[in-house]
Formats: sequence, structure tokens, C-alpha cells
Amino acid sequence: MAFSILVCLSLLLQALCLASSQSFIGVNYGQGADNLPPPSVTAKLLQSTTIQKLRLYGADPAIIKGLANTGIGIVIGTSNGDIPSLASDPKFAAQWINYNVLPYYPASKIILITVGNEVLLSGDQNLISQLLPAMQNMQKGLAAASLGGNIKVSTVHSMAVLCQSDPPSSGLFNASFQDTMRGLLKFQRDNGSPLAINPYPFFAYQSDPRPETLAFCLFQPNSGRVDSGNGIKYMNMFDAQVDAVRSALNALGFKDIEIMVAETGWPYNGDSNEVGPSVENARAYNGNLIAHLRSMVGTPLMPGKSVDTYIFALYDEDLKPGPASERAFGLFKTDLSMAYDAGLSKGSQLTPSTPSTPSTPSTPKSPTAPSPKQTASGWCVPKSGIPDAQLQANLDYACGQGIDCTPIQPGGACFEPNTVVSHAAYAMNLYYQKFGKNSWNCDFSQTATLTSQNPSYGGCTFPAGST
Repeated sequence: MAFSILVCLSLLLQALCLASSQSFIGVNYGQGADNLPPPSVTAKLLQSTTIQKLRLYGADPAIIKGLANTGIGIVIGTSNGDIPSLASDPKFAAQWINYNVLPYYPASKIILITVGNEVLLSGDQNLISQLLPAMQNMQKGLAAASLGGNIKVSTVHSMAVLCQSDPPSSGLFNASFQDTMRGLLKFQRDNGSPLAINPYPFFAYQSDPRPETLAFCLFQPNSGRVDSGNGIKYMNMFDAQVDAVRSALNALGFKDIEIMVAETGWPYNGDSNEVGPSVENARAYNGNLIAHLRSMVGTPLMPGKSVDTYIFALYDEDLKPGPASERAFGLFKTDLSMAYDAGLSKGSQLTPSTPSTPSTPSTPKSPTAPSPKQTASGWCVPKSGIPDAQLQANLDYACGQGIDCTPIQPGGACFEPNTVVSHAAYAMNLYYQKFGKNSWNCDFSQTATLTSQNPSYGGCTFPAGST
């Protein structure tokens, strides 16, 4: 009895540590809306989640001040229009810091300044040539204020700065940007700042709207894609896109520069002619992305760590132009209700709430289909009659997410019977237990189900959460 209590306390402490140490999970705060909550309310909302960082596109003083003493890391940014003045006049950079940083730091934990946003895609060669001098003057201004070692300087790029990204090992920066990128990256290496990039599997799916692409983009069971350059099998688009950037950096000789995902997300609503937006897909992408980051598996080219990732976005932005999806990326509505539950609430780390089940099928799910309830106990096993090919895809996916599949390898306690269904059952259950025991963790494109009957046999034990 005492041992059981100690085990439970140990697991509880681990969960609490996990909830309080997810410094790699951030969120973007776009302000293209006319109904945003007051900064103090936003600060309280963030503190109720495991979000540890917030990225602003500007430097709104009310928001920066509202986040004082919360411990939340803050990324602030200059506009593209500020770049010419920053580049030509060091005094302008000093004034920018005096106005936007010094009145609030360190109570407001400003950690990074992004100079411009997707400047290289502007097509403005004069602006592009001014980007590096602007960043240099910003860094000099921080150093003069004795903040050079505390606040970094970077700029944000679109994935379009790559001329190729498939397969990931072939990742390469566009030739027209390479000289500019070398200068920027040398500056960033010298000052320890990350390359900030905006990978969006959502847009990759829109350009290739096949069911297998959707599963690959949503971190769902799929057959994977083998990189023809190095033989690595990728199980999700996020890892593939990030590793393409890693390969592009390596190709230029900047293997030591870290990558920061400045934006990524999935809209929960869109126009009738848009492919991909839905509550189910948004919950699946962001929820599975968060689980992937928490696993600390990393990417095939950067294993064992999670890149700092800022989800787009905190709130819906009702004033943004373009298709309806542009106004439906928010994790939260501006009335503070969740658009859907992506598993970011602190309470959901220990006692998950009950969101509607995400649809992750390879064929469309009927809108009237009932959603199974979430549970924190039992075992996840394959449904009967599932083809071996699908079970093998589930097995490959689960074991590719960092769970320990050695028991179903030759000589392992669960290797016999040596069948796909037996091995898949073990791996699928272990995945479910590890990644939160939410109902969607036992979905596997609607090929799995929860059971209260222990599937353990002989010397093979299927882990299960306590009831």
C-alpha cells in the first residue's frame, strides 16, 4: 500500500513538473481584431495554461505590461516599416529599446526581438539589404543597455525561403537569398539567436488534399514517407518541414544554429471551398503537435529535444482579410471560451477535460456519429477486423513517436505471438497511455477502441493508467 502511494506521488510530481516546464510551447498573439480581451484578462488566461511564451507582432505596451511578473517569455517585434530607420540610424534603435523594452524589463520577461516579418519575400531589394544592418543596430542597442546577453535578435522567415524541401535531406535555401541568408546567419551564430521559421502543414495539405496527406499532416497513423536521400522514414509533415530547414542550415555550414518555429497552426473553420479547415482537424493537429513536443522525441535530424514552437494563434482575429480560415486560427474565442481543447490547460495534464472527439479517419466521418467519451483508465486495443496493412501503419506510427517498443522485438516479453495484430495492440496501447489517455489518443483513424478488459497475457504486461 505504501509503495503504491509512493508510486502515485512520483507520477503526480512528474506530471506537475511537465506542466510547469514546457518552455518550448508558445503562442502567437495577433491583434487583427476589434474585440480582444483586456491584457490583464489575457495574462490570467495564459497562466491557466501550460503556455510559457507569447509572441507579439509588434510591441504593444499594454500587453507587455500586462504580462509583468507572470514569468511568461515575451517575443516582441518591429514592423517592416521600421527597418530602414533601424538600419540607417543607431539612435533610432536605441530609442526603440528605450521605449519598448527598458520600461518593462525585467518584470516583463522579454526574451527576443524579431526585426521584421517575412522580409525576404517582400521582393523589396532595398528593404532586404537593410535587414542585417537593422538587426545589427538593434543588437548594439541591447548591448549598450547591458541586455545583449538576455534578449536575442532575430527575424522571421516563411518556408518559401527554401527552394526545395522534399525530401527533407535536400532542404536548400533559394539561391537568390543565399548571400543574404549567410550574412543573417553569421550574425545570429555570433549572437546566439535562433532562425525563426513559419512551417504550416495546413498549407501543404491544401496543395495535396489526399487522405494519406491529411493523416501525415495531422500526426495520425500513416505509412510514412521515406527520405530518398538518407533512408529516414518521416511519420509527420511537421518534422519533415523542420528537418528541411535543418538541412538547409547544414548545407550553408550553420549546423550550430537553433531553429524556432515562429508560427504553425490549423484553422477550425473556413469557406465552403476551402480544403482542410474543421474543428476536428484543428484539434488533431494542435493537440498532436503539443503531445509530440511534450514527448521530447524531437525530429529525426534533431532527436531528443523539442524546438521552441509558437502556435498560431491565441485568439481569433475578426478583422483579418482573406478567406474565412484566416479569421479562425484561434485556440480561444475572444470571450475566453475554447475553440476546441488542444490539451493546453494545466488541469488537463492530470485530469483531462472532455472535448468532442476529433475526426481522424481516412474516409469522412458522418457528422451525426456519436463521440466516444474521454477516459483516464483502461487499455487501447485494435478493433476487430482491421486489415494488417492498417495495423502495421498504426504500429509504425506509434513506435515512431518515442515509445519503448523493445518488448515486441525478438526476445522481448511481448514478441510472441509474432503477429501484426498482437504487436500493434501493444504499441497502440502504450502510445495511448503515454500521450495523455485522451479519447483521441486511442483513435488511430477509427481503428482502435478502449476496453476495460486487461489484454496482458503470460509474461507480457500491457501498461494501464490507474483508475
